[in-house]
Amino acid sequence: MTAEPRRASEWTIHGERVIDDARRAVLSVADVELPDGVRFEQYVLRVPGAAMVIVLDDDERVLMMWRQRFILDRWVWELPGGYLDPAEDPLTCAAREVEEETGWRPRSMERLLTFQPMVGTVDQENVVYLARGADHTGAAPDINEAERIGWIPLTEVQQHMDEGSIIGAGSVSGLLAVLLLKASGKL
Repeated sequence: MTAEPRRASEWTIHGERVIDDARRAVLSVADVELPDGVRFEQYVLRVPGAAMVIVLDDDERVLMMWRQRFILDRWVWELPGGYLDPAEDPLTCAAREVEEETGWRPRSMERLLTFQPMVGTVDQENVVYLARGADHTGAAPDINEAERIGWIPLTEVQQHMDEGSIIGAGSVSGLLAVLLLKASGKL
């Protein structure tokens, strides 16, 4: 089998050294060379994949969690979701995370989209599912994940994004995809 020829704009990776290897992230420095010959070091962060769910009820409201993000020192609305365990199916992870974090068990789920949040520095595949309906399990939401759980009307999602109370890449990407489906009549 012959190697595919290099493309004119392809970067050359001369090596990569691990700086820190933890359970939830591997930080390394890559020695890269641009097509024009400029060479430099680039930080690379490899993080386990994540899965999240847009749970949409019959009234077109989205199940979301109000939580603090200490890195940003902000309170925000987010979709339920989390890291995949090693070799875990993303669908299984997504359903498990909704139930653990919110106390709601999603009904029918379908893959909505897959994305990488920061392709210039971070490798972390994110999968977003759409669930139509959920059943309350009676369990309380996970206090470590959310201060409260809310059902946000789909008609108010854009306003929350504009005001900065929905900012996470997964939440924004997934919710924009749902809004696009709704606008096109496919929801």
